[in-house]
Amino acid sequence: MKLKSLVRPLILAAATVGTAAFAQAAKPAAPAAPTAAQQKVVIDRALLGVFKALPARFEDTKNPITPEKVELGRMLYFDTRLSKNQDVSCNSCHDLNKYGVDGKPTSPGHKKQLGGRNSPTVYNAGGHILQFWDGRAPNLEEQAKGPILNPVEMAMPSEARVVETLKSIPGYVTAFQKAFPGQADAVTYDNMAKAIGAFERQLVTPSRFDKYLAGDEKALTEAEKHGLKKFLEQGCQTCHNGPAIGGSLQKLGLVVPFQSKDQGRFDLTKQESDRMIFRVPTLRNVTKTGPWFHDGSITEIQTAVKLMAQHQFGKQITDEDAKAIVTFLDSLTGELPKSYIAKPKLPASGPKTPKPDPT
Repeated sequence: MKLKSLVRPLILAAATVGTAAFAQAAKPAAPAAPTAAQQKVVIDRALLGVFKALPARFEDTKNPITPEKVELGRMLYFDTRLSKNQDVSCNSCHDLNKYGVDGKPTSPGHKKQLGGRNSPTVYNAGGHILQFWDGRAPNLEEQAKGPILNPVEMAMPSEARVVETLKSIPGYVTAFQKAFPGQADAVTYDNMAKAIGAFERQLVTPSRFDKYLAGDEKALTEAEKHGLKKFLEQGCQTCHNGPAIGGSLQKLGLVVPFQSKDQGRFDLTKQESDRMIFRVPTLRNVTKTGPWFHDGSITEIQTAVKLMAQHQFGKQITDEDAKAIVTFLDSLTGELPKSYIAKPKLPASGPKTPKPDPT
């Protein structure tokens, strides 16, 4: 056979293959299947009834909120003169510009002593049924009394010393009289706590999740809804519910024991039924308030989610599911009330105001 007759069929074959390859390349690629987080997520709204939208403020009939109380409480919250060495205030451990925490496992107090538990956020704390990790205070007002007299925290020696300090500051005497009119002696330890409580009751941070609860389907992204669905499927709402999405008492290590020297409420009551009982932390702003857990031992929020699934439900959830839940938790981050939390001008000390005491 002649070479010329062989070449022509080969050229035609090559051309045919090339045309087919070009046609294949020119054909649009099939669109990638949407990920779970991109698909339209449908949430059964009946399941959302365990949550509540944040109120504008957490009222208490025993301590009605007034502008005068709030103004006084704001000053007291920032005033280091409520501590023995006048170097620690409420805001030191619960920094309002940092979502109500200091970002440390445990907080330094008087003489740089470290507390035994992580300082929880004060934002939305009015939605908790009890205060402190072990629930030893029934409300914000009683909670405000504790750290001031705690020898590790603010270390004031007595209520009398606190009242003496406040009465030595003329501006505070006037402010107390305005906040508690009609009282012969307005400057008291109880009134101090009521003023701080009134201020804290308006430390609320509504988020896009509140809009979603109100019916705005577009308030959350599909990825956040996907995370919410995973959150509900795992059963997280069993403990994290209500307006604060937390705040009740629950055993840590309900299914798989949690190893901790701190035995929670048991250390307070010595009742076996209270062993490892802790107040459930709020999930409001939770991605901003690490480190997490009562001892501040967890530095990654995704790790915290996986550990909770393990210890509370005996489940080993995937990294993907934990990540999805964290995406939902981000939607619980609210906007800080900048004007409300701005540090006020504090009244000047008087000639009899005690000096700092480092002992």
